[in-house]
Amino acid sequence: MTQVLAKYGWDDQKVKGFRAALLDWYDQNKRDLPWRRTRNPYYIWISEIMLQQTQVATVIPYFERFITALPTIEALANVDEQELLLLWQGLGYYSRARNLKVAAQQIMEHHQGQMPQTMPELLKLKGIGPYTAAAIGSMAFDLVEPAIDGNLLRVTARMFELDADISKPSSRKIFAEILYELIDPERPGDFNQAMMDLGATVMTPTNYYPEDSPIKAYDQSFINETAALYPVKKKKIKNTKHQMLAYRIQDVKGSVLYRQHTADELLTGLWHYPIFEYDIVLDSATEDELLTPLEDYFEVLGLGSLKLKLMMNPSQMIVALPKVKHVFSHRTWNLQVVPVQLEDDLQALIAGSQGLTTTASDQEHPISTLQQKLQARWEGVNR
Repeated sequence: MTQVLAKYGWDDQKVKGFRAALLDWYDQNKRDLPWRRTRNPYYIWISEIMLQQTQVATVIPYFERFITALPTIEALANVDEQELLLLWQGLGYYSRARNLKVAAQQIMEHHQGQMPQTMPELLKLKGIGPYTAAAIGSMAFDLVEPAIDGNLLRVTARMFELDADISKPSSRKIFAEILYELIDPERPGDFNQAMMDLGATVMTPTNYYPEDSPIKAYDQSFINETAALYPVKKKKIKNTKHQMLAYRIQDVKGSVLYRQHTADELLTGLWHYPIFEYDIVLDSATEDELLTPLEDYFEVLGLGSLKLKLMMNPSQMIVALPKVKHVFSHRTWNLQVVPVQLEDDLQALIAGSQGLTTTASDQEHPISTLQQKLQARWEGVNR
């Protein structure tokens, strides 16, 4: 019985018709993605974690490279963290990669290396929430669990003209109750993927009148021409802007200094030019003002009294090296590359120091997309 759906005028026959329309469309139009060619729960898990905050087209080559390098849960559990970060380099949100390794170790320790097959056990794994657990469970093990992501929320909100704010955790219950009655118990994994594909390719955020929708006969927002009103969502947290200096420090031998970001910083574990926030006016900044944050940093490290000088005067630097913009989820960094000449031997200075190197980009010192942007900005001026 469709107890919840009955409130919206749906009966069992309508539910069956909806499932058939959706799955028939999916069978003919589903996207050919590498993780859909298998029911291997490890592959499904890796793909779902990568797809968080990342577009499908971007994920595909990363996924294929990752499972080639780490084909099993055991391999992931035992991988060196720097190698793991190198495989993840460019995807961003690096805590996802670290959580994968921790979860793989949990699976090795508590599940004999086999992915658990129940929702309670899946939810105990590091980095796996209700959506990811439902995706793995339904696609790999036929658990009748709706994988409620942004696509399912949008499609469901429009179908039923739901006024529940999808940004509120309390609204999840409303959507879950509906989707538990809509999901096809015979093909739960395909149902979830069909709804995802429908939301990603047809009932998109800006397609308010999808004539080619296979479920338009079941979509109240299509019938009433109200799709632009759904889903209801409060405004996002304001993205804050930060002005940063990124110091490209080169010594007399041509070596360049890189610093590893610590656990309390963004881009933890990855290597960058030393980066600091500033509150000076760049257009009128003096050399002393530009070098002060760097000198203070070296003083903390016990490397004071270094001979530092700018490789360009400030006004020339601003013109030759336009700022690099890098956007995180709730903040934006605008970074000025500051080229600095060090009249000392970097390798001798940092010998024995933790978190400093002159050999970033290699297998042991992965860099972020941000650092790639900074290097490209400098190299663009010096070709």
